Amino acid sequence: MASFHFELVSPDKLLFNGQAEDVLVPGTEGDFLVLRDHAPVMTSLRPGIVDIGEAQGKHTRLFVRGGFAVASKAGLIVLAETAIPFEDFSADKLAEQIKNAEEDLADAKDDQKPLAQEKLDRLRELKDAIKL
Repeated sequence: MASFHFELVSPDKLLFNGQAEDVLVPGTEGDFLVLRDHAPVMTSLRPGIVDIGEAQGKHTRLFVRGGFAVASKAGLIVLAETAIPFEDFSADKLAEQIKNAEEDLADAKDDQKPLAQEKLDRLRELKDAIKL
């Protein structure tokens, strides 16, 4: 299969920079698969998994939240507000983080509630996206 250049960037680091054969992107209007010579498109992202198909059947998966994707003749760039490698998660660890976030929200003062709620929502989105 023909490859193309792909970059996935978050505010704190470059998570992927290289050749991909296909990339599944969680767009706000649905998932879409990018292959070489994809039509130009720009879309925002919803929380979900970016699945990068590399040579010889290798796949790299990352959770993304927020940001946008741009496909062009030069390849595909995903700029994500949050991007976390899939292998950094376990069901037990995530359940514990959700429980702690729920407790933090219950204990939060009024001015701290929006931030605590956002953290809890982000963790629940992650759980739904990776189906743990």
